[in-house]
Amino acid sequence: MNRMRTAVIAAAMTGSLLTGGVVGATLFQMTAANAASPTPAASSNPGPAGSGGVFKPNEDPTHEQGESAAREAQEDAGQRPTVP
Repeated sequence: MNRMRTAVIAAAMTGSLLTGGVVGATLFQMTAANAASPTPAASSNPGPAGSGGVFKPNEDPTHEQGESAAREAQEDAGQRPTVP
């Protein structure tokens, strides 16, 4: 009877250890996946709030006189300017 009791306790401990490992790995995997996924608000080039649509540069000659070369290059590339 003593050997049987020892075997049952060992089997219960092993099962508990395996179950805990599976649950822990599942929870860790879910949090790691959430940490690695980008958020929609983390845009690389956000525009002003409510500005949906495609960027259209101001090509008015008087406006163009005051622009820096870097800003004009961004506009020519179709990007929303990030430099003054």
